[in-house]
Amino acid sequence: MSKEQKRDAFYTQSKESVLEAVEASKKGLTTEQANQRLSEFGRNELDEGEKKTLIQKFLDQFKDLMIIILLVAAGLSVVTEGMHGLTDAIIILVVVVLNAAFGVYQEGQAEAAIEALKSMSSPLARVRRDGHVSEVDSKELVPGDIVMLEAGDVVPADMRLLEAASLKIEEAALTGESVPVEKDASAEITEDAGIGDRVNMAYQNSNVTYGRGMGVVTNTGMFTEVGHIAGMLANADETDTPLKQNLNQLSKLLTYLVIIIAAITFVVGVFIRGEHPLEGLMTAVALAVAAIPEGLPAIVTVVLSLGTQTLAKRNSIVRKLPAVETLGSTEIIASDKTGTLTMNQMTVEKVYYNGQLKDATDDIASDNTVLRVMNYANDTKVDASGKLIGDPTETALVQFGFDHSFDVRDFLKEEPRVAELPFDSDRKLMSTIHKLAAGNYLVAVKGAPDQLLKRVTQIEENGAIRPITDADKETILATNKALAKQALRVLMMAYKYEDTIPTLETDIVENNLVFAGLVGMIDPERPEAADAVRVAKEAGIRPIMITGDHQDTAEAIAKRLGIINEGDTEDHVFTGAELNELSDEEFQKVFKQYSVYARVSPEHKVRIVKAWQNDGKVVAMTGDGVNDAPSLKTADIGIGMGITGTEVSKGASDMVLADDNFATIIVAVEEGRKVFSNIQKSIQYLLSANMAEVFTIFLATLFGWDVLQPVHLLWINLVTDTLPAIALGVEPAEPGVMTHKPRGRKSSFFSGGVMGAILYQGILQTILVLGVYAWALVSPEHATYKEIHADALTMAFATLGLIQLVHAYNVKSVYQSIFTVGLFKNRLFNWSIPLAFLILMATIVIPGFNQFFHVSHLSSTQWLVVVIGSLLMFVIVEIVKAIQRALGFDKKAI
Repeated sequence: MSKEQKRDAFYTQSKESVLEAVEASKKGLTTEQANQRLSEFGRNELDEGEKKTLIQKFLDQFKDLMIIILLVAAGLSVVTEGMHGLTDAIIILVVVVLNAAFGVYQEGQAEAAIEALKSMSSPLARVRRDGHVSEVDSKELVPGDIVMLEAGDVVPADMRLLEAASLKIEEAALTGESVPVEKDASAEITEDAGIGDRVNMAYQNSNVTYGRGMGVVTNTGMFTEVGHIAGMLANADETDTPLKQNLNQLSKLLTYLVIIIAAITFVVGVFIRGEHPLEGLMTAVALAVAAIPEGLPAIVTVVLSLGTQTLAKRNSIVRKLPAVETLGSTEIIASDKTGTLTMNQMTVEKVYYNGQLKDATDDIASDNTVLRVMNYANDTKVDASGKLIGDPTETALVQFGFDHSFDVRDFLKEEPRVAELPFDSDRKLMSTIHKLAAGNYLVAVKGAPDQLLKRVTQIEENGAIRPITDADKETILATNKALAKQALRVLMMAYKYEDTIPTLETDIVENNLVFAGLVGMIDPERPEAADAVRVAKEAGIRPIMITGDHQDTAEAIAKRLGIINEGDTEDHVFTGAELNELSDEEFQKVFKQYSVYARVSPEHKVRIVKAWQNDGKVVAMTGDGVNDAPSLKTADIGIGMGITGTEVSKGASDMVLADDNFATIIVAVEEGRKVFSNIQKSIQYLLSANMAEVFTIFLATLFGWDVLQPVHLLWINLVTDTLPAIALGVEPAEPGVMTHKPRGRKSSFFSGGVMGAILYQGILQTILVLGVYAWALVSPEHATYKEIHADALTMAFATLGLIQLVHAYNVKSVYQSIFTVGLFKNRLFNWSIPLAFLILMATIVIPGFNQFFHVSHLSSTQWLVVVIGSLLMFVIVEIVKAIQRALGFDKKAI
């Protein structure tokens, strides 16, 4: 065997060929051989991978362009403004450091995915070495080891089965299929078979639920299926969230604007107006600081954090803050079936007896033979708390009995099991023998209809037993086929009475039976899932089902949920085997026509997610298994399951559903849309206000006016860029938020009419502020120029601050009137505006403060002009909105 392991298709090879390939025999390895291979192949564990130090992670957070601009602005403020600039610089630094610390924390959380994979391995394995069976640490396993398996074991490595006695292995973490797989060591498997169809293999970290088996280890460590997934997880490309992309675009735009305007201001001030270069530099820096919304990172973080708190109350635990906003732009939700769209619990849905098909909710008598047989031919255990333990199919039958007042424990006390023929994957039957009070014996048999019907000679009908006819058999088979088309797993129940315990041979025990009925089971869809799918479609979101389950089951559930229309005859289901036949380019041409993907592998899930992303769509992916982790990490937002999810899938997710419910995703999408809208409102408010400051300084410089000093701009920014902007971030959702189409990846903070609003509102504020300043110059209340200038500067300062607070009401909606949106619905907003107003006015009316800020006391007339100028902002914007609504701008923006 090569010193490097290969992930060959061992499932396509015979037992003998596999043993030869791994240079082993059923006798197992010697200790010497095992040690030699351990040194060659390494331990059976996952690679650590390179890890960044805490310092490296922290420094990486400062590579963002917006952060760099803020840090430069903070430094220049201190250099040029001294103590005045120090306040602004401290605020900037606190925000930047907090953001960096949070980023480091989130990065550490993401690395937990690989650690969770490592912790899943089985601590001990029963291995045949040196001719006898002993227990060894699973990390010491090597290719060629012969491993024994029995119920309750965790499979310690990938292995080709050599023996399988009624062996069932639950592989949901790898395949997403809720029903344990019946293993067959002699089965011949084709190369295109998915993991769930490779019945002659056992894979690491899957769980043995029934029977026993023996296999030869074919791969260990990173060469196992779990190792392959870990490698994909480590190398998966994490897509920048729409929020991060938008912030980067905003940073670049502001950078260019700041550089251009600051440079022009400096040149005009120094070379045209003759200012001292240091004075011109101070003005340019103040203007640069005014142009940058330094509070934006903090506001975005606060808004997202508040969104996470809201979502946590609604069963959505957000692990990465940007995920809150990403939800709002989601266009595709690719959902796993088992546990998310369905209950992840096999449930009886139909029962056929006496020639009639009954719903599981219909009454059934406690002496009904079908009910009796399904509970007797059953190995389910009931623990002290009443929890059912066993194969999901069998526990569903016992639960059905409980639901119809049939407690099998009570009946078995009167009619105990005295013998049995366990389930066997070859004959697909299970039989139990019970001693009755009359002294005779009941043989209860359940199994696959096609196998059991061959052994039936009679049929029970309304309590009477008669010979079974060909017509009866045709009806039974037709019913079985109809149930199977609905993706129900069908079992047949039969029985007979014997005077003595029959010889425990299948030809004797399981012959000349009486047909009792059929039972149809399924992992049913969640009651609220269909409505959630409908709401998603109304919101312009396309639900996609991606599952490792069988094609028929996936299609039936998809139709019941409305993912595929019930009467749709087109083929909307694509299998993993079909996907293997297509290149990425070929798949990119056809992927849109499929809404359901069945029998897929982890690689397939990543390909599907990337196909939609390549089409420009924002993709959310849900999953609970190890096999889902790579696609969860690749998607724009990965959504893990809190109840059934593995730690691996949770670690790779951006958000975890505490209730494993698809409907919760739709709730989260609504919150995400609200969060984006509120961030957009904050940005509209900040940028229109900052634009007004920049234009005011710029135009005043051109006119030769000394309108505002740097300290005024810094103080206004400190007051108005914090409380009002944060308050806007918690605005209630506007009506109809879930009837709009998703924004998608191409939209930005400036879409939906926001850019136009920023421009005209920023210009309007500039006109009003300069208008008030000009009024003060032409209508002086003092004689000296110094006094006139002090009044004009104070009025401009007061107007700019007050106008921004009034403007906060305007941006509650881009197009809707404030009287429609509601003046007082937001409690935080209700007290933040008055508080900001008091802080702003304190600089003018409190003695000592006005001297520090170089402002004067104003007369009642001057205050009246300031208030009128500020309120005009509110009135004019309301008029503009009314005109826009009349022209239909509000509908075009949706």
